[in-house]
Amino acid sequence: MHSNNYKKIIIIGGGYGGLKVVANLAKYQNNQIILIDKNAYHFMQTDVYELIANEKDFAKVSVDLFTYCSGFNTNVSFYKQEVTNIDFENKKVSTDTNRFSYDYLVIAVGARTKFVPSIDGLQEYAHGVKALHRAMYFKQKFEMSLFKKVEESGATCKPLNIVVAGAGLSGVEIAAQMASFAKEFYCSNHFLCRKLNIVLVNSSQKILKGMDAFLVEKSQKRLLDLEIVIKCNVRVASLTEEHVTLNNGEIIPMDFMVFAGGIEPNGLIYKLDLQKNERGFLDINEFLQVNKYKDVFAIGDCATLYNNEQLIAPTADVAEQMADVCSENIMRLILKQEMKKHNIRSRGILIALGHGYAVGKVFKFYISGYIAYFMKKFIEKVYFIKLDRHSKKGCKKIFKQ
Repeated sequence: MHSNNYKKIIIIGGGYGGLKVVANLAKYQNNQIILIDKNAYHFMQTDVYELIANEKDFAKVSVDLFTYCSGFNTNVSFYKQEVTNIDFENKKVSTDTNRFSYDYLVIAVGARTKFVPSIDGLQEYAHGVKALHRAMYFKQKFEMSLFKKVEESGATCKPLNIVVAGAGLSGVEIAAQMASFAKEFYCSNHFLCRKLNIVLVNSSQKILKGMDAFLVEKSQKRLLDLEIVIKCNVRVASLTEEHVTLNNGEIIPMDFMVFAGGIEPNGLIYKLDLQKNERGFLDINEFLQVNKYKDVFAIGDCATLYNNEQLIAPTADVAEQMADVCSENIMRLILKQEMKKHNIRSRGILIALGHGYAVGKVFKFYISGYIAYFMKKFIEKVYFIKLDRHSKKGCKKIFKQ
């Protein structure tokens, strides 16, 4: 596609979808692209379990957005600013320090951990891991807790009690990774104190609600092999600094808790006068446009995506597919061509369950064990290398100036 029309395109959010749109649209030199994010980095949330277990440091799960955008030609700019409002009628995006005009807008702000206000003590005593700063804080606290147990005398060592609330993908991966890491940590260093209790609290009848039976069964077996206690059909009712109370009255001792019990749209979405579903996520049409405004698209976790009336689970893979459709439709609008309806489906899922083990369904094939683990690591590595290459190029440019 070629066009002589100069267009200004703003992308809000440097997540998986946002970065893919930048890469797709930067190929057309007549597009002036502005990426805006309140953080200076892209956080690879799919790698959070490895960050917590010390398999990767934070430099390997994040990419600098300044250098990434500088790696393209001069038609891409990045602004580390927080968007405060969008004037859709006049096509203006306001931040805490600037006002930008646009021809086309892509909202890709993602989602955040939903700290349910009705659960007493949740905000004060639980940790989320969707944001990098929260994941880093949790990782440090987890490691310090392990070291404290080593300092205690072996025979009287009290167990380290961890509660993971929410048995969706994030909760299951994090519980498995912590159990696996702690086991290796204590055994490889021959520490006498090896007491670790991980309790996974699940509000549904089974873990990984809505997922394929093969994935559920294999994951459950792996969690039990790692000596993780799974409590189903219960919810967290309240927290104190040392205990979690469940809605059945059971009280569980707790050194710290990870909350993976649900997500909500990032703050900006609540401010926007756009059509949303009952959970607050943006409604979009088959072209990925928001209601009322044909020049505004929404992709990734902040939007609700359906295929043949079936809800598509938000994943990094789905966000990138949305980015491809969104990018193509923006170019089709610029060229006054008919837009393309999306046909996005989940191409597969890989669930990391501790060092050297994963389960997955890729297209229609089931895999488990080290093969699945290797495939997940390979996909993550390829993704990182692709982004890192752009960042290196941008870094060289910046330091040459």
